[in-house]
Amino acid sequence: MEMFEVLKTRTDGQVLFAAIDNPPINLLGPALVRDLVSLIRILDKGDTYKVVVFSSANPDFFIPHVDITKIAEYREIAAQLVGEPSLALLFRRLSETKAITIAQIAGRVRGAGSEFILACDMRFASREKAIFGQLEAAFGQVAGGGAIQHLTRTLGRGRAFEVLTSSNDYDADLAERYGWINRAIPDRDLEDFVDALALRIAKFPHQGLMDIKERINAISLASVDDLRKDSELFGRATQFPETKERYKKIIGLGLQQYGDTELNLGRVLGEF
Repeated sequence: MEMFEVLKTRTDGQVLFAAIDNPPINLLGPALVRDLVSLIRILDKGDTYKVVVFSSANPDFFIPHVDITKIAEYREIAAQLVGEPSLALLFRRLSETKAITIAQIAGRVRGAGSEFILACDMRFASREKAIFGQLEAAFGQVAGGGAIQHLTRTLGRGRAFEVLTSSNDYDADLAERYGWINRAIPDRDLEDFVDALALRIAKFPHQGLMDIKERINAISLASVDDLRKDSELFGRATQFPETKERYKKIIGLGLQQYGDTELNLGRVLGEF
């Protein structure tokens, strides 16, 4: 697995465990997108791994959001796989891979980080440590990586409005109640639970698992056109003067650094 830059991997049979390790705070940027492109190409072959478990090497951050200084760069890397500069379409390809994908979440998962876990097939989170949020409204943007599509389908219309317009933080218990994740699990039990589930699933015939996945995706995944529209709206808003000014201001407050702003971003955005 030497091809990966920020995914630290290990295997157990036909389960691949991939820990995101992109200091200082696991931003989603060019390196992680490159790794996802490489991993999806491996999983598309369908002959090595039945299950992939994503986790974080950082106890405070899973993926807090994109690197807002490198949006154009990571979108172009995504285009190497999906043919156009769209994180939403890259994440849709992750949803379509020939493996069952599980997000094991501890720490902050906001913005495109939330959209990444929503693209996974299942999500389990630390009750004590996981924090969720969609922060785009605070910058005058649409969530462009699939959150509108996923959250409206899973949370329902009213709760999707709440999450997407508030730019607030949500703990794991509320995320579980809303349907954002499968379960909130005590932190001490989270890894053992996910490991056992992944290894159990990997015992079953691969074709049957993929047939189940294909049928669930046929019902639940948004269309390419809908995801493309969200992605285009996000990209357009990055050029708005107010959005650029808000980016500049919050970077000055400590965004993308290990500190109070990132740890308590929901509160900071409410005061912004």
